[in-house]
Amino acid sequence: MQTKRSNPWAWWAFWIGLLGLVLMPIPLFIGLILGGGLAAIAAILAIIALFKSRHAGGRGIAPAIVAGVFVLLTYGGISIGGGVIW
Repeated sequence: MQTKRSNPWAWWAFWIGLLGLVLMPIPLFIGLILGGGLAAIAAILAIIALFKSRHAGGRGIAPAIVAGVFVLLTYGGISIGGGVIW
């Protein structure tokens, strides 16, 4: 019996999105560049993962959605000054 693997695109999006969220609060524009850049990459990967999950029988939808939430939280934090001011 062969088990189906989960969607690797979704897990990449999840971990990169989490890393962007963790790095976003670093002040003096470092968090803006690192967190924002990683969040943009995670958003692209999450979209790819959602499209691929349709063909994989729904595998990987949850980590892709959570990665999207991480992206929204990261950009929400940046919009209120995270990564920019001390």
